[in-house]
Amino acid sequence: MQTISLPVIQPDPPVVDPVCGMRVNPARAAGVTEYAGATYHFCSLSCRSKFLANPQKYLNAAAVGSFSSMSPGEQPTTNPGETVDYICPMDPEVLSDRPGPCPICGMALEPRVVTLDSGPNPELIDFRRRFWIGLALSLPIIIVAMADMVPGLTWHHYAQSLNWVQLILATPVVGWCGWPFFVRAWNSFVQRSPNMFTLVGLGVGAAYGYSLLATAFPWLFPAGFRQADGSVMPYFDTAVVVVILILLGQILELTARGKTSQAIQRLLGLTPKVARKIVSPGEEVDIPLDQVSAGDELRIRPGEKIPVDGVVLEGQSAVDEAMISGEPIPSEKEPGSTVLAGTINTTGSLRITAQKVGADTMLAQIVKMVSEAQRSRAPIERTVDQISRYFVPAVVAIAAATLIIWSLWGPTPPFAYALVNAVAVLIIACPCALGLATPLSIMVGIGRGAEQGILVKNAAALEILERATVLVVDKTGTLTEGKPRVTSVIPLGQFSAEDVLRLSAALEQASEHPLARAVILESRARKLEISPIHNFTSHTGLGVSGQLGDRQLLLGNAKFLVQRGVNVTAPSGQLPDQPSAAESVLLLAVNGQLAGRIGVADRIKESTPEAIRLLHAAGLKIIMLTGDQRAVAQDVARQLQIDEVHAEVLPAEKLKIVQELQATGAIVAMAGDGINDAPALAQADIGIALGTGTDVAMESADLTLVRGDLRGIARARNLSTATLGNIRQNLFLAFVYNVVSVPIAAGILYPWLGIMISPVWASVAMSLSSLSVVTNALRLNAQKL
Repeated sequence: MQTISLPVIQPDPPVVDPVCGMRVNPARAAGVTEYAGATYHFCSLSCRSKFLANPQKYLNAAAVGSFSSMSPGEQPTTNPGETVDYICPMDPEVLSDRPGPCPICGMALEPRVVTLDSGPNPELIDFRRRFWIGLALSLPIIIVAMADMVPGLTWHHYAQSLNWVQLILATPVVGWCGWPFFVRAWNSFVQRSPNMFTLVGLGVGAAYGYSLLATAFPWLFPAGFRQADGSVMPYFDTAVVVVILILLGQILELTARGKTSQAIQRLLGLTPKVARKIVSPGEEVDIPLDQVSAGDELRIRPGEKIPVDGVVLEGQSAVDEAMISGEPIPSEKEPGSTVLAGTINTTGSLRITAQKVGADTMLAQIVKMVSEAQRSRAPIERTVDQISRYFVPAVVAIAAATLIIWSLWGPTPPFAYALVNAVAVLIIACPCALGLATPLSIMVGIGRGAEQGILVKNAAALEILERATVLVVDKTGTLTEGKPRVTSVIPLGQFSAEDVLRLSAALEQASEHPLARAVILESRARKLEISPIHNFTSHTGLGVSGQLGDRQLLLGNAKFLVQRGVNVTAPSGQLPDQPSAAESVLLLAVNGQLAGRIGVADRIKESTPEAIRLLHAAGLKIIMLTGDQRAVAQDVARQLQIDEVHAEVLPAEKLKIVQELQATGAIVAMAGDGINDAPALAQADIGIALGTGTDVAMESADLTLVRGDLRGIARARNLSTATLGNIRQNLFLAFVYNVVSVPIAAGILYPWLGIMISPVWASVAMSLSSLSVVTNALRLNAQKL
């Protein structure tokens, strides 16, 4: 049985942006330039522009490195050879050796690969602590601010004193609870990469700064701003409520992002902590899993989880592989069968030899592949990036215009109204929802696919698969089982089917031919006794002969039997079924008389007809490319109702056919499992490898189906459609929210309807928009594929 394996992912080694010290993936760098014979990569075009203006300024500076621990104004440092373990979920080109905020989008970096012992997200714990402390300190401020809304209750006589109380309570909320937002806002200015935290920092800072001046220096304000007792109304409630709601939004977001890794952690949790090692015959000991080495013999008892990838040496059992393959039916295992780490042995006892342990197991490779894919970017994000690049500056410009217009033409006190509306614009337009719309859906969708045995190498594959118009498939091992098996046994005269099969197996047990193996396997499956043969002779290209007792046996093609004087024409009606073109025929003669016929063929997989029907229903044109004989290929295509067939083609010809299809405008998906498929898989718009195939095929593909089942392509197509549909829904929610809310926050409805949104309600609306995107993305976890 062929070993199932996955390619080891080798990410591009990160390099350092010489301007800002950020670690950059060369393959995803925003800018590249050559200088003095060396190549430099940049996280953004602004860094590249700075470098080109004065290269020596940055090349002569101290070593630069990880940005993640930088405080405002701090020069970054690095240590050569550091391992990059953290990556930004929104900007995968941002890499670091430690956790911290991304200097581009401000979001928290995440571990590149999910591990079972990752533990709780430290930023989530920190934000929860800041939230609850901030909420406790903010409640008195909110009560004071709302006092005027209670009929008959007025605290105007104590306004100045209450302003100082609010200042004392608001300062730790803004200064400590909201400090991470100000750090990220400062980084956005330093990196010239405006983001949601730019707007939060400006909005909260403006509200708090105005309130601080109003409390400490009320005489600086014009008379129109002061109340009867000389105090000026502050907006501490706005500042603290915005901080609390942004913290709450971040908590919800981090919690949602954590859920995208739960499927992976469930897979990791399947591996047992100990393994039962066979030290010597009769002696078995339990050892920690990390002490198991390749080549060790292990005992797997009924009901136990298999700790490593290996091969069965002894025993028979049914193994539940649903957690990796998504297939509910247990797989039968016997000597020579492959077993995978994390799967469950259900019935019999097995003795296996370990082949792959630890990070080399298929389960570990799945985790690595999925983790990498969840951080990759789909082409649709390029449009979002272009919009986001101009969005924040546009919002700042609208806020500035709002401040000026309300200051000049607003009601008394005009500057207070101007400030409130400008802050509302900054807060309500925070692009949290826009930034989350695409990557969160991708992370959830790829995690959902992993649960179903669909391993996506990069996010672009999902988008391309949704648009694919043609599916090119190999025949052997893709549509068929890839192994010759007995398909028919037709006896003649006094012989039974069991006689024909038993006598043929007796001859074939000494042969190495693939057809011989098929006959032997069928005999064993029927539990027939295979007797030893004498005087065995192999006749190359014709057949085999031998003697069993007083019987002289011949087995081979018609030409071979005719040469030995056997009449291969059976009596009328004795052989009613004509073999199909896909079937190889073995004729058996006993003592010179035709005894029966055995048909051997590479059988079509049981799942293939349903898969072809599902793929046709999805609107895909299906083309088969195979190096097999034309008659065989056409017979298989006829049975499966495949649209187009190209037979007897070499690997280079498969590549050429894919290129010709692409030249006609077709978006080509290709599925294959062999080395000969690798060039075409790499050329196709999206390559799909079967997990039962070769490593080379899987390394060339964008998507891997853990099981060799084409129904997985239909499931993957459904996954891509659902994920891209979810992204479009999220983008619609985010864009419509901003198009509607920003003008209202700026006060466009005030002249006609008297409607004005306070910053508090603006922050509520912003949080709800992010929550709607998060909730919509998490719906993919329940998607039926």
